[in-house]
Amino acid sequence: MITFTVEDRDGQQVPVEVPEGISLNLMEVLKASEYDILATCGGMALCATCRVQVLAGVEQLPPISDAELDILDTLPVMDDSLRLSCQLHVNESLEGCLFRIPEAD
Repeated sequence: MITFTVEDRDGQQVPVEVPEGISLNLMEVLKASEYDILATCGGMALCATCRVQVLAGVEQLPPISDAELDILDTLPVMDDSLRLSCQLHVNESLEGCLFRIPEAD
């Protein structure tokens, strides 16, 4: 199992366990777990409505792609802790990470 923690907009932190080898991205897991993630573009990295803030474990995540960076750069505030959940595939790199769901736009 891959275990990471999600902090919702109320500050409540809940561990999430996902089987290894599942071919989902973080956005899909969050939506299936009934977190309030818009994901307006359906995971195409075009809207940034599925963004999360990585509070712990950012250094173990895969490098940010140019396409992801282009979308994140459109946000009013951008820092190295923001990632698009649709671009983070569920694998061992998420183990132990802490993701915060930021306020909706």
